Amino acid sequence: MSHELTLQLLDTHAGGDVSRIVIGGIDSLPGDTVRQQMEYLENDADGLRKLLLGEPYGIPEMSVDLIVPACDPRAQMGYIIMEVMGYPIYSGSNTICTATALLETGLIPKREGIQHFTLESPAGLVQIEARVENGVVEAITCGGLPSYIDTHRATIHVPEVGDVTYSIAYSGGFYALVDAAELGFSLKREEERALAECAHRIVEAIQAHSGFSHYTLGDVGPLPFLHFMGPVEQIADDFYRSRSATYVHPGVICRSTTGTGTSARLALMHYEGTIKPGDRLETVSLRETGFIGQFVEAREAGGKHQVVENTITGKSYVLARSEIVVNCDDPMVDCSGVHHILSSRYQS
Repeated sequence: MSHELTLQLLDTHAGGDVSRIVIGGIDSLPGDTVRQQMEYLENDADGLRKLLLGEPYGIPEMSVDLIVPACDPRAQMGYIIMEVMGYPIYSGSNTICTATALLETGLIPKREGIQHFTLESPAGLVQIEARVENGVVEAITCGGLPSYIDTHRATIHVPEVGDVTYSIAYSGGFYALVDAAELGFSLKREEERALAECAHRIVEAIQAHSGFSHYTLGDVGPLPFLHFMGPVEQIADDFYRSRSATYVHPGVICRSTTGTGTSARLALMHYEGTIKPGDRLETVSLRETGFIGQFVEAREAGGKHQVVENTITGKSYVLARSEIVVNCDDPMVDCSGVHHILSSRYQS
C-alpha cells in the first residue's frame, strides 16, 4: 500500500445531479484567484477530474467540486467545478451543492433561519442565501451569472435530424436553446437516450458551423450545452413553469434542469418580452425535480446585449460522507496526473 492516497468527500445532489465535494486531501494550488487555480488544474493537474469522474470511482454524469480557500477577502470559501466537458466557470446546481456541503461540514457555521455568505467561484464572487429550518438546509439561493442572448432563432441543417431552429444564450457557458416539441419530444424520462442522441447531433453541427465569443471573456471554447425547452405554463401573475432538459456535450443529459440552463431560459424570455423583473420560472426535469429562477433586472452590456441579472433557488441533499482510497498500484487507477497535488500525502 506504499502508493496509497486518500481524499475526503461529501457526495450531494441537487435536482438529481450528483456533485462530489472534495473537502480534504488536496494540497494548496498555485494562483492568486480561484480562476487561476482552476486554470492550473485544467492545464497541469487534470488527473483529479479524470480520477473522480471515471472508473472505478465515478461516472461522467457526476460533477466534482473542489473546496479551496478563498483568495478574495470578501469571500468565506472558494470552489472549482469539474465536469465531463471540462471546467465550467460557473454552475447553479454545483453552487447549491457546494454551499450546502460547506454548511453541513461546518466549514461555514450553520445558523438557524436565513443566513448570507459569499463564495469565490472561477467566475467571481457569488452571493449565497441559505434557509435553515430545524438544523436542515432547506433551500439555497445563489446569484446566477449575468445572462444574455447572443443569437435568436437561427436555423441549421442537422444530419439525421433536419432543419433545426435554435437560439444561443450565455449564462456561464454558451447554450443552444431548442423547442422540444418542434423536435418531436414531450420531455418524458423514457426519451432520455433519444434526447442525448439528438442533442449530440445538433451541438456537433453548430460547433462545426460557428463559434461564440463572450463580450468580455472572449473565446470560452466550443459550444458545450443544449437546453430542450417545453411549453411555458403560467401558474400565477409572476410565476411560470416549463418542462426542460439540459444536455452536456459529449453525451450527458443532466438529471436536473441545471441552474445555468434556467438562467438561459430567463434571458430568452426577457429577450422575447414574456417576463418582467420579479417574475419567476420553475424548470422541471425529466425526473420531476426543479429549480426556480428569478428575473431580477436587465441592463445593457457590451454595447449590444440586454443582460439579465437573476437568481437560482434549489435544495441539495447529502448522499454520503466518505474517505476514498486511491491506490496508485491499482492497474485501474492512473495517478500520473494527480500525485503532484497530493505531494504532502504521497508516500513514495
